[in-house]
Amino acid sequence: MIDWNRIKELQGEVGTEAFAEVVELFLEEVEEGIGRLPRASSTASLQEELHFLKGSALNLGFRQFAQLCHEEEQAAATRGPAAVDRVALTDCYQRSKETFSARLARLGAAA
Repeated sequence: MIDWNRIKELQGEVGTEAFAEVVELFLEEVEEGIGRLPRASSTASLQEELHFLKGSALNLGFRQFAQLCHEEEQAAATRGPAAVDRVALTDCYQRSKETFSARLARLGAAA
């Protein structure tokens, strides 16, 4: 679900002190993107949102969520906006965030 090697890499890139701030920013951006999904009614706007979410997810190591975003982006392209399972996307993100936050809490890092 989470690419913990990516998390270590990100922590190395930004430093331990800035890591919590970067995580908070990524989570905010993803949640804003998910909030825009219901308003993305055209194929192009929905694909754009899903592409953004996929990139953000990959940056933060949310591998399963990124894969689902990719699949739903393809569904939007081939079958239109109605084919996109927005509920599954939101659920996957929430599970990923919970897993991520729980592990960081156990490691003593703020999420």
